[in-house]
Amino acid sequence: MEQGTENRTLEEMLGEVESLVRELESSDISLEDSFTKYKKGIELIAECNATIDKVEKAVALLGEDGSLTALDPE
Repeated sequence: MEQGTENRTLEEMLGEVESLVRELESSDISLEDSFTKYKKGIELIAECNATIDKVEKAVALLGEDGSLTALDPE
């Protein structure tokens, strides 16, 4: 994982993934660079998934009686 990834927002990481995809779609990229960028993209997506999981666990649950119960985050 790249240094500082944990301090970036989900939007920033997804923006970087989009940028990597555009670079991978370019015909001007070498095979070696393609593999490097692909690996970086996979790592970013894993970090995005971890961030989304944390947010989902922190979402409050609305009970039938209208009360809110926070889910226990890890």
